[in-house]
Amino acid sequence: MSVSEKIAADYKEALKAGDKNRVSVLRMIKSSMKYKEIEKKAPLTDEEVQAILISSVKRAKESIEQFSKAGREDLANKEKDEMLLVQEYLPKQLDEDEVRKILQDVITEEGASGPKDTGRVMKPAMARLKGQADGKLVSKIVKELLEA
Repeated sequence: MSVSEKIAADYKEALKAGDKNRVSVLRMIKSSMKYKEIEKKAPLTDEEVQAILISSVKRAKESIEQFSKAGREDLANKEKDEMLLVQEYLPKQLDEDEVRKILQDVITEEGASGPKDTGRVMKPAMARLKGQADGKLVSKIVKELLEA
């Protein structure tokens, strides 16, 4: 079952169960998917659906940060709940240690030796970690490893 099929099935289930929060989040995802599908003029692949989900999670993280700064914990908690729902449809996120190990392998394979090689390492690293790690985390770790 593709990711989009799973989202559609879960949407129907949530409607039947009367889970308003889940229905709202899944409706937002389905809307984003439909918009992208119309723009592309073709059905979306699982990778494209994942890209939509990743951008939704990224937007939620930024919102959480802004709401927390403004002292609106109620809105921050609502965004956290929505983000957790969206993350159910993404591949398991790797922790920092796992990302660090993969990046060390990439650096060795690329023969990178210093901070000037960051760009050369980032492209294959992001390809290998697509959907499994946040780009900011990857960038931060690459810089740490290349400066060491």
